[in-house]
Amino acid sequence: MNLQGALPMGFNWRSPQFLRLTPVMAGILLLYIPSLHTLLTGIWSSDEQAHGPIILAIACWLIYRKWGEMVAATTEQEGSAWGWLPVLLGLLLYTLGRSQDILLFEVGSSIWLMAGLLLLLRGKRALMMMWFPLFFMLFMIPLPGPVVDALTLPMKTAVSYVAEHVLFWIGYPIARTGVMLQIGQYSLLVADACAGLHTLFTLEALGLLYLNVVRHDSAFRNMMLAILIVPISFTANVIRVMVLTLITYHLGDAAGQGFLHGFAGMVLFASALLLIIGVDSLLRFGGSEAKTEVPTGSNP
Repeated sequence: MNLQGALPMGFNWRSPQFLRLTPVMAGILLLYIPSLHTLLTGIWSSDEQAHGPIILAIACWLIYRKWGEMVAATTEQEGSAWGWLPVLLGLLLYTLGRSQDILLFEVGSSIWLMAGLLLLLRGKRALMMMWFPLFFMLFMIPLPGPVVDALTLPMKTAVSYVAEHVLFWIGYPIARTGVMLQIGQYSLLVADACAGLHTLFTLEALGLLYLNVVRHDSAFRNMMLAILIVPISFTANVIRVMVLTLITYHLGDAAGQGFLHGFAGMVLFASALLLIIGVDSLLRFGGSEAKTEVPTGSNP
């Protein structure tokens, strides 16, 4: 199998450009191996932050996907000394975050460091071409606990409220107290992992990734879809809570907390993706309708 032929144009394992970057990439890898071990054995192993390694893997794929085009469009002569500023800031944040156990600084430093190295080695154009992978990495940064707690409770309350009213309208015997749902003889607590801020962030990342991969020509369509990702994420959370509630009501508490709980997580992402595609299709239909309109009073 010819790996070089399968790589994007300009990405050559033996090229001088890649070989010169090898020590830099090896240094970054060695620097962040302890951080990755801490994250994978700690916060990323929890339900709330399980999206972290997925975001990192997708960001690496996005960089790989764009690398050949970036190398072909830029030269080493375009490198700017201004790249030292974000590099030094990234190293400072890493040192502070690692020594003081502040994950926000420790993980976030990687974005500054990579942005600075791109600017230093390949220039402004390279940084602009890689802006989305770097921006996407923001979704893997663990947020401060107080911020998460302050925003999660209102979100869980809103999701519980909507789920209760929809199921009651359908005809199920359901009541709600705060974020506690009572359906039949079962009581369900809407947990942070079901309708919290982290779940919303994950779905936001999914929507932005969809926008980046599809790449519509219409700026209006992209902007509207980006705005509608927020209510789409909320709706997907409501669907997940409703599915878990119905599983518990019909199949029992063991089913709701067992394997089918994980299945409800897949329902969350599947429903979010389907909603994004559906809304995108509606926006495309509206855009095509607008294009077919002929202005009145125009000359033939």
